[in-house]
Amino acid sequence: MFNSILLNNKSFAGLISILLLCLFFVSCKASPTENPEGNKQTIVERFGVIHTDGNKIVDKNGNTVALHGMSLFWSQWMPQYYNADCVKWLYEDWNCTVVRAAMAVEAGGYLTNPAAEMAKVKAVIDACIKVGIYVIVDWHDHNAELHREQAVSFFKEIATQYGDKPNLIYEIYNEPIHSSWKNDVKPYAEEVIQNIRAVDPDNLIIVGSPTWSQDVDIAAADPILYNNIAYSLHFYSATHKQELRNKAAAALNRGAALFVSEFGTCESSGTGIIDYQELDRWYSFIKTNNLSTCNWSIADKDETSAALKPGASGKGNWSDEQLTVSGKYVKAKIKELNKTHFNNAE
Repeated sequence: MFNSILLNNKSFAGLISILLLCLFFVSCKASPTENPEGNKQTIVERFGVIHTDGNKIVDKNGNTVALHGMSLFWSQWMPQYYNADCVKWLYEDWNCTVVRAAMAVEAGGYLTNPAAEMAKVKAVIDACIKVGIYVIVDWHDHNAELHREQAVSFFKEIATQYGDKPNLIYEIYNEPIHSSWKNDVKPYAEEVIQNIRAVDPDNLIIVGSPTWSQDVDIAAADPILYNNIAYSLHFYSATHKQELRNKAAAALNRGAALFVSEFGTCESSGTGIIDYQELDRWYSFIKTNNLSTCNWSIADKDETSAALKPGASGKGNWSDEQLTVSGKYVKAKIKELNKTHFNNAE
């Protein structure tokens, strides 16, 4: 009797040991954001310096990569969101892999208060580096060729301080409006890029094109010849439809890399209806072509494109009730598109 019990206990102990060993090996299997040793990797550690390869943006291993996240609002009008808590929330709760700091230039922005606006941008850069995601430093200007000297000075300072960080992405001209690509935008871009590349030879640079960064086909036909250059494609779904997708397709066919550094769910005014049918078409185009996106915008302004309802905290920690219809829609899309990069993906 005693021997039988002892034998059964030994068998049971052996079985437990086998089960524990199996659980150990399963737990050691690397998840999408873990390295083989089981240590968590950040998004930037996983992808490294992203760069162009033909009309694609690829990671350090040459694999196509698409980032999805949010753009902050004009910095002079929504400064409360330019902080580490907000960035951390966008990473942890929204699963953003990129945040865009839309630093205002005119209308009380950098031209008026350079030190204050620079400090806001650096706060966002530092926060993105800390959580390990990418950050777009956006010269949010409609007339940048008129502010060439200031832009060169700004980007030289950013490149000098942060150019060795793979997190950094430069967006050197938000949305040219009526400027000429050949005579205005391209010469401006080449001078700014030359000064960035003298300090930072590696990180991605995004260049806007005329007509609110929609004439990507024109830019692609007369491209900038520096390395690692993409062109920003901006759209608002209720305003910009198949005609703009055709222009984007033409640019891609000419070998240009595109980055959707700003898009809205509604009309280009930031108001009006959310066009879900066109959003479906845009997202299909984005997925097919592996494009990166930033939605406009993290703001509590009373308009359709704002992701937050009026009064939402500048520190993040927003409940679903504090998100607008657009905010809820875009948050769900970001989490869906980025789900493989996060351990909590379903």
